[in-house]
Amino acid sequence: MSDIVQKLWGFCHTLRHDGIDHGDYIEQLTYLLFLKMAEERGAAVPKGSDWTSLKHKSGAALADHYAEVLRTLGRQGGILGEIFTQAQSRFNNPVNLKRVVTLVDEEDWSAMDVDVKAAAFEGLLEKAASEGKKGVGGIFTPRVLQRSIVRVMKPDPRGKPDWKMCDPACGTDGFEVCAYEWLVAEAKGVFDRADARRIKTQTYFGQDILPRARRLALMNLFLHGVEAHIHLGDSIYEPDRGERYDVVLTNPPFGTKGANQAPEREDFTIATSSKQLNFVQHVLTLLKPGGRAAMVLPDNCLFEDKAGEVFEILMQDCALHTVLRLPRGTFTPYSQGVKANVIFFQKGRPTEEVWIFDARSNVPGITKKDRPLTPQHFAEFEAAYGKDPNGLSKRKDTGETGRFRRFRLGEIKERGYKLDITWLKDESLEDSDELPEPQDLASEAITEFEAIVDDLRDIIALLEREEGVEK
Repeated sequence: MSDIVQKLWGFCHTLRHDGIDHGDYIEQLTYLLFLKMAEERGAAVPKGSDWTSLKHKSGAALADHYAEVLRTLGRQGGILGEIFTQAQSRFNNPVNLKRVVTLVDEEDWSAMDVDVKAAAFEGLLEKAASEGKKGVGGIFTPRVLQRSIVRVMKPDPRGKPDWKMCDPACGTDGFEVCAYEWLVAEAKGVFDRADARRIKTQTYFGQDILPRARRLALMNLFLHGVEAHIHLGDSIYEPDRGERYDVVLTNPPFGTKGANQAPEREDFTIATSSKQLNFVQHVLTLLKPGGRAAMVLPDNCLFEDKAGEVFEILMQDCALHTVLRLPRGTFTPYSQGVKANVIFFQKGRPTEEVWIFDARSNVPGITKKDRPLTPQHFAEFEAAYGKDPNGLSKRKDTGETGRFRRFRLGEIKERGYKLDITWLKDESLEDSDELPEPQDLASEAITEFEAIVDDLRDIIALLEREEGVEK
């Protein structure tokens, strides 16, 4: 797989001279690979818009035909129309298009394992981010982390006709890919006849604000044999559509870009411009009674001004039973400096206690080459979490020298419902050899500064409202 990714990636340098950036290149590959795999599988594609019609053309005829194929497929119903909606060719030079067609045609993609086919795109996204190409890391969460979350959450739809899961900030929809892979492994690839079609066509839902991300999500699930339902739009600024889910797994986008004002939604009790805190409120709305969620949140969301108010509401309606402090550098190479956590909660019962697992203190920071993120980073957490996906397994408080501790609701309330609780002394921060890189420290500072900017926006908005009342 790495050889294929390297070969496909190597051609990016040629395309840059043709005005095609890395994101466009990855997107164009999704179109071409879809058509190649459709031919391999014998899937129904309109005659004249299939892979064969492309690979036998060259020059201007190929460029014109490719553009027409994209237009034709975008007008189709079902999954074809979903994937090719508003698709456009980015190739200016027919020679470059022909070379990419040849690269894709050389591989027998359907002969590969399903997760390997999707890995071609994930590998390209990772390559782009590791080389500092902005705009792709925001839609990618480390698979190691996603798989760990899936293992403890156990998103199992078997025998449950109305069961659905969702990622309202899905990017390439890696959470649901991991959920489906976990399910296939649990079922040993065999589903009851009553379950099989429903699981593949009526189980996995998502949303993303970026058309390219949505397209990649649809393609990613298609490569796993799943027809996902991915809505294009802004999850927190659009009105609630009334859809409810049994499981929500999500990593809302970091930062404050686009969060200039609090969304006007009746189901949001706390008014804030913080995107992540609004996503917390959105997930609370999305969950069915008894539904469970796991969310990735940066550190500032556990302590910033409105965090306590949001978590107080959440803890009244949900059991926020577990918090996982992630190792430094978990999002390397995408957002190296971001310090983040995962919160786990179940709707329908109030919070009585919160268990916090510290996987960060005295753990060397993650790097791409020397100290990559591995399943071992989360093995102790998964054991401590227990087998019950709702956090109801018997647990042991390991005390002030251990990594897993229990905090009763009264203690949380005394802290203003803010969850930035630490107890281990991080010896690694006193070791000059273990200190984060300067660029990572700068990134951390920017993240904290953005949280301050959010608070200032809220203060200004409050003053403007009061001024309007006085007038």
